[in-house]
Amino acid sequence: MAERSHTTIFRNVRPMGGDAVDLVVVDGRVSAARAQGSPEVVDCGGRIALPTLVDAHIHPDKTTWGEPWHSRRPASGIAELGEQDAELFRDTPTPVAVRAERLMGHAVTRGTRAMRAHADIAPAYGLEGLQGVREAAERLEHALDVRIVAFPQHGVRRAPGTDALLAEALRTGAADLVGGIDPEGFDGDLDGQLDLVFGLADRHRVGVDIHLHDGGPVGSRTMWAIIDRTRALDLGGNVTVSHAFGMTGAEEDFDVLAAALGEAGIALTTVAPSPARVLPVARLREHGVRLGVGSDGVRDSWSPFGDADMLHRAHLLAKASRARLDEQLWDAYLTCAHDGAALAGLDRADFQPGAPADFLLVEGECLPQVVVDLPERHAVVRAGRVVAREGRLV
Repeated sequence: MAERSHTTIFRNVRPMGGDAVDLVVVDGRVSAARAQGSPEVVDCGGRIALPTLVDAHIHPDKTTWGEPWHSRRPASGIAELGEQDAELFRDTPTPVAVRAERLMGHAVTRGTRAMRAHADIAPAYGLEGLQGVREAAERLEHALDVRIVAFPQHGVRRAPGTDALLAEALRTGAADLVGGIDPEGFDGDLDGQLDLVFGLADRHRVGVDIHLHDGGPVGSRTMWAIIDRTRALDLGGNVTVSHAFGMTGAEEDFDVLAAALGEAGIALTTVAPSPARVLPVARLREHGVRLGVGSDGVRDSWSPFGDADMLHRAHLLAKASRARLDEQLWDAYLTCAHDGAALAGLDRADFQPGAPADFLLVEGECLPQVVVDLPERHAVVRAGRVVAREGRLV
């Protein structure tokens, strides 16, 4: 016998802050049809429904979320921070899988539908951190879509043996993408690291996500080298450059470089760290560059800050971009929602018939006010089912 459809009516709900309606969801998708039979009914109390968000850049393997307070020490540069990562990894008795699941579950309760999770791959960890994040993702698969990046935080040339670990992570399917980090500025081997990373991506048919903190001529050289390899291997649509701080100061060459990124199908992600380093989202979008926004590290050895709340990150994106108008606040939210979904390969949750019924419910007047005031999430819905309520997983 054919399996019966599951229908839910979300009564008295205001999609995108508009007029109240009864939203019909059939088998996890918004439906234009009238509900038949005796559907499940969820009273939304006139709350605003907004599409759930995508965290396009987060490091759940490093987090101390929910652990006793960790006092951080001064560090000078990525190498010292990486050493402190390894110390924290050794000294924290709680397994990565437990800490990662705790953080990722919290993200769901705040309205995250998907995330791209970077997990450190280095001789100091082997594949333990990666496997912990994979275990956490499997436990939360009913509520969260996770794609994991095998990330060489300690470099490749600087940490011999990392190349073999990256290959093993991809060969076993533990990782969905392969990462890189400042190939020239940090690792000191622009061509060597990129040839390895793109060679692995081509061999295993996976995506690429490279952290690029370098600016100036080094950052520009690296961007063009990534563009060249993306074109040569026909990896358009499967390559991301995270942070890309060089784009924030590349005034003279910005349009040329942005156009090349758009044409090559290379995406960029920002964590909106400050007005000086936030990516110019609107300008990049004009050149067809796909964009994502993420949390980065959350209470790890690098920083005591972070909360894995993508509504808060939309707020930070708007603030760092000096948003003032309602349409600018709308854009900040939709960059984290719709643009993030496109980057993650997910359907847009825009409340149109056929769209996935993935949304969060909040008290508020309108979307711009929600972005500014950051109200509590009353409930989070995934595929038409409530997966979190009042800050707790259901």
